[in-house]
Amino acid sequence: MRSLVLLLSMALAAPAFAGSEPSRITEAARDQVGVTLTYDPAYVPLDFPGGDIPRDRGVCTDVVIRALRDGWGIDLQLAVNRDMKADFGAYPALWGLTTTDRNIDHRRVPNLQTLFARIGAEVPLEDGPTPYLPGDIVTWTLPGNLAHIGIVSDRRAEDGTPLILHNIGAGAREEDILFTYPMTGHYRIGADEAERLAALTK
Repeated sequence: MRSLVLLLSMALAAPAFAGSEPSRITEAARDQVGVTLTYDPAYVPLDFPGGDIPRDRGVCTDVVIRALRDGWGIDLQLAVNRDMKADFGAYPALWGLTTTDRNIDHRRVPNLQTLFARIGAEVPLEDGPTPYLPGDIVTWTLPGNLAHIGIVSDRRAEDGTPLILHNIGAGAREEDILFTYPMTGHYRIGADEAERLAALTK
C-alpha cells in the first residue's frame, strides 16, 4: 500500500491546485526551520487579528498558521474565530468552552481540522491511495492520544516519501514522518477553498 501511495504521489506531484501556489506555503513553512527552535504550548494572550507568539517558539499548529499567513496572506486566527462564531456547535467540545477564544482556538488541531473540512478541503482517507502533494496538510494522532498537524513538503526522502514540515517537539523541522503515526486527516486547499478561507477574513 505504501509503495502504491508513493508511486501515485510521484506521478502526480504537480501543483496541487492552480491559482493558490502551494509552493508559497511550503516555502513559508520551510522558512520557519532554524527560526522556531522551541516547542512551547503555553497559553498566551494574542493580538487580534494577526496575533502570534514570538517566532522562536510555537506548536505544530503555529507552523501551519504562519505558513498560510506568510505564504498566502490568510489569517487562520481570524478565519477560525469568525467561523466558530457563525456555528460554534460545529466545532469540537473538547475544552469545556461556551464561547470562542481568539487566543487559542486556531492553535488547536481539531479546530483546524473542522475549519478545513467545512471549507471543503478534506481529502477522504478511506477512498484508497491518494497522493500527498506539496502544500497538502496532514493530521495524525501521536502516542498519548495527542493531535498533530504538518504540511507536505516539495522535498522527498531517499525512498520517495514526501517530507513533512512540522513542529513535533524540537522546533520547526522538515522530516520523514508521513507514515510514522496514524493519520486522522488529509486536506488540500485549492483555489476554491483558499477563496472560502479568504472570505472569512475580509
